[in-house]
Amino acid sequence: MDKGGIRRRLAVGLALLTASGALAVAIPAQAHAAPTRCEGRKVKTYPFSTGTLYVYKRGGHVCVITLPKDPGRRQWMKASVQAYRANAVADEGRRTHRAGPVTVHAGQRCVWVKGRVGRGSVSKGWILC
Repeated sequence: MDKGGIRRRLAVGLALLTASGALAVAIPAQAHAAPTRCEGRKVKTYPFSTGTLYVYKRGGHVCVITLPKDPGRRQWMKASVQAYRANAVADEGRRTHRAGPVTVHAGQRCVWVKGRVGRGSVSKGWILC
């Protein structure tokens, strides 16, 4: 086999390796595309007039996400979680599909969660104690 044949085979092999690596990176990103990105198990669901606040827990971490009843329309949304004796962590602004996820390490402490979509809101305090 001449040097040109070896170079062609190496180029083809490198191209296949690069393409398979790109697919391996792209496919997991699509597989994780879901209505929520919070990890753990869903422990509470709080529906309100304009949306729903979901609360997830994994170990000592608590995560919240707010989803609107009418997605796709830009409106004010907020997802907030506060561990007892700690500052609240929030994601808020004009969104089309969700606010959050917002995660805090609460350990064994209670948390206060809030969600808002437009004029509707929910606030549940000192839960998951």
